[in-house]
Amino acid sequence: MPSRQDILNAKILVVDDSPDNIELMEEILSEEGYTDVSSTMEPEQVCPLHREHNYDLILLDLQMPGLNGFQVMKSLKEIEKGGYLPVLALTAQPSFKIAALEAGARDFISKPFDLLEVHKRIHNMLEVRLLYKELAQYSKAQQELALHDALTGLPNRRLLEDRIETALQHANRSHAKAAIMYLDLDGFKAINDTYGDDILKMVSQRLLSTSRKEDTVARLGGDEFMVVLGDIHSLADAQGPAAKLVEALSEPYFINDLTLRLSTSIGISIYPDDAESVDALISIADYALYEAKRAGKNRFCSTAGGARQAAAKSPPKQVAELAQHR
Repeated sequence: MPSRQDILNAKILVVDDSPDNIELMEEILSEEGYTDVSSTMEPEQVCPLHREHNYDLILLDLQMPGLNGFQVMKSLKEIEKGGYLPVLALTAQPSFKIAALEAGARDFISKPFDLLEVHKRIHNMLEVRLLYKELAQYSKAQQELALHDALTGLPNRRLLEDRIETALQHANRSHAKAAIMYLDLDGFKAINDTYGDDILKMVSQRLLSTSRKEDTVARLGGDEFMVVLGDIHSLADAQGPAAKLVEALSEPYFINDLTLRLSTSIGISIYPDDAESVDALISIADYALYEAKRAGKNRFCSTAGGARQAAAKSPPKQVAELAQHR
């Protein structure tokens, strides 16, 4: 529930063609303790101002020359699609009250102003508006959690598949290619129980820092990750980044007073050379990853349309204690 201070700090816009009415309303709001109050006598400026400032409350006079309040509300609905129209109508015409509510206003204040009515209606409407915003932010946060890995913050498989589909569509439109790099960590099982979370966070940061900003880096679960490269033109355009990832992940990991070393194996699939669907590309990259493991780990591998190609890096120096099968 919004606090009183939250309500007093809400952003308010007063819209009236009468400078006396604006001055009076600003004085009423100031005396009550509202701290962020703006005003305009130009109704055509309401929408641009709301786009810029996202007001919590718009006190809108219904009878104005040029655009009237009903026309302004119609335009505001284009900004607040599916949202909460934060309009409190100001009117001296009793017949306009119901019309204002039907047009989208959440409430109304009668002219001439009754001080107690003004304070109560403004407070109640701001309370609802701010609560609505809190719920919207909570819903957005929940959606983000549903699409991202809780430990690393990387996209999870659900979001990853959508990103792959987008990359394939873009490649198809631009007559280019896309690549999927499926990787996991060699020797992770030996340290998972003690240092697993720390290592996975460090690996995530190395993947992000080694990849391009436009690439998608995702965690599938456990020690499995995937990198999606768009806008490439050949297998070589994926092999270079794969080699960088193998090298970056083989650098030592420092945790407390310990120095740990791991390596990674990577399988690569290319769109549209290897397959044209998301599931098929993932399956082919998974198979290529298995081939990289079988060829000695610490390397990347591509089926390259059926012909296995692998490139190995020098094995890390202190892997003996950590080496495990996938």
